[in-house]
Amino acid sequence: MIEESVIQEIKDRSDIVEVVGDFVSLKKSGSNYKALSPFTDEKTPSFFVSPSKQIFKCFSTGKGGDSIEFLREVESMTYVEAIKFLGEKYGVEVDESEQDYNVNNEKESLLIILNKSKDFYKDNLNSEEGKSIALSYLEHREVSEDMIEKFEIGYSLDKWDSLLQYLSKNQFNKDQILKAGLILENNDKKYDRFRNRLMFPIHNISGKVIAFGARIISEQKNQPKYVNSPETPLYVKSNVLYGLYQSKNNIRKLDNCILVEGYTDVISLFQIGVENVVSSSGTSLTINQIKLISRYTKNITILFDGDKAGIDASLRAVSYTHL
Repeated sequence: MIEESVIQEIKDRSDIVEVVGDFVSLKKSGSNYKALSPFTDEKTPSFFVSPSKQIFKCFSTGKGGDSIEFLREVESMTYVEAIKFLGEKYGVEVDESEQDYNVNNEKESLLIILNKSKDFYKDNLNSEEGKSIALSYLEHREVSEDMIEKFEIGYSLDKWDSLLQYLSKNQFNKDQILKAGLILENNDKKYDRFRNRLMFPIHNISGKVIAFGARIISEQKNQPKYVNSPETPLYVKSNVLYGLYQSKNNIRKLDNCILVEGYTDVISLFQIGVENVVSSSGTSLTINQIKLISRYTKNITILFDGDKAGIDASLRAVSYTHL
């Protein structure tokens, strides 16, 4: 359990305008702030934040409360997840010594497994295999160390069950590992979904890893270029945009979002200083993704490939932006 004194310190330090502002584009309105509701598709702002009361109120849905309640509503966080998120944001240490990896809440359990796996993949970059294969590939593509760190790029070893063994040694439940989309099962045998691939973690708005995109980097016949995580209780492809966690503040600041096709497109633009860019990687652009962008800006610049597929995708994207 998290001590009440720690929870109270987090509440005392939290500024609801800052917290909500990470997810919604707020505008000053007298002594308060207003925005389009992140919970509905509305044209006129009905969402208000009160700095003096440290609460939000959405008049279109009736939802309201403090920073913790906002995070629970907008990101479907558990109470503990919201406390941890605010603790990280405001520099309050949350003691997790009594936290069990096999926690009862399924979503929280999956988050822990996925983020532990992200760390495993990152560490693999510094292994002998990772340096000779993955890092050399990234260097050849001129991906900087800053970008590797910013996007938490990793590497899955060329072994059948390296991640499964690692997570099992750390006492994670194998059924939960399967639910997280990290392993496959065939004839009662379990093995890693991702092997010998460059790993691109996909983050939610609060910066937690909820899925992976994996790119092949060696010559292998009959293998897809990309393998992505399956949909899980945490990851619904049509509701997620790659790079939004890293770019959301710049999208709001510049009042424009650049939409590209893939993971490496996002990273390449970030590396040259264009940091208001996202990708719909792994799926055609959806209405829900457009709504997600609209939390931060109503202006979208589409930068897809110039081939027929790219042009068709651009036209579909333009049609969505007018809905």
